[in-house]
Amino acid sequence: MGKKLLITEKPSVAMEFAKALKIKADRKNGYLESEEWIITWCVGHLVTMSYPEKYNEKLKFWRLDTLPFIPEDWKYEVIPATQRQYNVINELIHRDDIEEIYNAGDSGREGEYIQRLVFMMTKPDPKIKMKRVWIDSQTEEEILRGIREAKDLSEYDSLSDSAYLRAKEDYLIGINFSRLLSIIFGKRLAKDINEEKASISVGRVMTCVLGMVVSREREIRNFQKTKYYKIIGKFGTEDSYFKAEWKSAEDSTMWESNKLYNETGFKKEKDTQDFILSLKDKKAIIKEIKKSKQKDNAPLLFNLAEIQNECTKRFKIKPDETLEIIQNLYEKKLVTYPRTDARVLSTAVAKEIKKNLNGIAKGYKNEEAQKYINKMVEEKYSTNLLKTKYVNDSKITDHYAIIPTGQGYENFDKLPELQKQVYDIIVKRFLAIFFPPTEYNKIQVTVQIQMNENKNELFYASEKICINKGYLEILQKKDKKTNKLSTESSEIVDNSVDKQEENSEENIKILKTLKKNQEIQVNNFETKEAETSPPSRYNSGSIILAMENAGKLIEDEELREQIKGAGIGTSATRAGIIKKLEQIKYLQINSKTQIITPTQKGEKIYDIVNNSMPDMLNPKLTASWEKGLDMVAKKEIEPNEFMVKLENYIRSKFNRLVVKR
Repeated sequence: MGKKLLITEKPSVAMEFAKALKIKADRKNGYLESEEWIITWCVGHLVTMSYPEKYNEKLKFWRLDTLPFIPEDWKYEVIPATQRQYNVINELIHRDDIEEIYNAGDSGREGEYIQRLVFMMTKPDPKIKMKRVWIDSQTEEEILRGIREAKDLSEYDSLSDSAYLRAKEDYLIGINFSRLLSIIFGKRLAKDINEEKASISVGRVMTCVLGMVVSREREIRNFQKTKYYKIIGKFGTEDSYFKAEWKSAEDSTMWESNKLYNETGFKKEKDTQDFILSLKDKKAIIKEIKKSKQKDNAPLLFNLAEIQNECTKRFKIKPDETLEIIQNLYEKKLVTYPRTDARVLSTAVAKEIKKNLNGIAKGYKNEEAQKYINKMVEEKYSTNLLKTKYVNDSKITDHYAIIPTGQGYENFDKLPELQKQVYDIIVKRFLAIFFPPTEYNKIQVTVQIQMNENKNELFYASEKICINKGYLEILQKKDKKTNKLSTESSEIVDNSVDKQEENSEENIKILKTLKKNQEIQVNNFETKEAETSPPSRYNSGSIILAMENAGKLIEDEELREQIKGAGIGTSATRAGIIKKLEQIKYLQINSKTQIITPTQKGEKIYDIVNNSMPDMLNPKLTASWEKGLDMVAKKEIEPNEFMVKLENYIRSKFNRLVVKR
């Protein structure tokens, strides 16, 4: 009877597969074997693309007449450090008793690439059935489902094509443009940074991210604060009044006046005071009252970018550290697959979500989490997510959002404290989606001061008070130092809830007593000085969000989700890009704050690229390449079409730069 060979990405994953398949055989030299199965593993990448000198020894030297370098037949080689494990896999693949081979690599583009390179080099017998195991977590149930439902490997060929093209694109752009710019500008760079010699590293994603950081730094450096002056009116008696802010409207005496900085403020304090004098002894009435109830639902679930941003803000750790933590939680069966861009669940998962909840209820020994689950049961909160914003099959490519599996608690106590805290954040975000929305009473009042027959000045007051915490019961916590409430998640920003100002309720009471068209006493007017603020620097978490949104740092969570398209890099690679830019000293990251700033060298590189090939700094161009790779994976364009465009782009850039020189 023939055997089935299963290949995972690393040894620890192989052990989980062995447990699920009830294989108790001894671990041999690089594999496990039972009567039915042989399980072996890669150790990350075993095969890599060959450097130019492997094509021709002369290409070892960086010379203009050998560029651009675009191979017709690509060369690959086994990485010397992993040769031993490669040999093990090669021998197993060619054993006479192998009938089926299961690719159980990491369920993503790069995972596919690692294994396909091995198959390309080892050349399995075409008669052997090749299958692909695709899983969303490492629980026993999910592993067995993945093996049981494994599809023919050929169904993932387009993903493999996309992976090969990504590697070729990064290789060609990196090698060709790094060499070209180093040859042309290397001496000048070395002189500028006071070094003996200097090379210039260029990368499809890396250079674009450098551009984002340098551009932001220069915006901040060149920013000049501008003061302007607002007007606050106090309406009512000395004992009972409310404040309202003036804003220029179409029937205002100041409409589109050049004295205004914007519609809410004046450029000069004197003009502000003059305007206040013009309001003296004028009658004020309540023009409009709007009373409403507002409901806010819990935020969407975490994808990798969102949790990386959250952990940077909360724990001041770098994105690659967050990924390492969540990867470990994944391998310990505690959470689902980490390298995902989706923030929603699939219909299939949503139908079975009670399993996750029941698992948390039984296994997660956390008093706070248990309190929330008990409340869900007591209040009979619905666990049916199917018609909510948290379930959307169209927004899932490879994997759904990161959620707790409800399993793996046998491993929990041994985890470092930080990993436990990250897990807790994921659990809370997950539980929050089952809680009711947060509800507010909201009241908006418009005060009108009549200046003459045609002109009126308007003052606006609004107040909002939380009447039902809903999901914020989970995602809100008290600051031990200030005793004020703040949100558990940094992306849920609502001043009236965060600060819970004591006068909010009192203000609502006053505003509620008002009636439309009633005359209201003017207490006084005061000037409030304001000033413009520079844009904030990226930190190592917010840069990941900006990369996900093609160079835009969008604070609003809902808006982020709406406009999300092809970003810069992928969830699997973004943290590594930031790490590399820091390692090559183009960027520096403050270890305490995680704030990112460019180095002198980084800024000089930026200037060189900006003056020679500025589109490399454009997030839209980088995102369009990523979109092209995605289209290949989805079979919307042929791999050859992508490759032709890439080669044409490189040649046209070379022609322009060399001629310009």
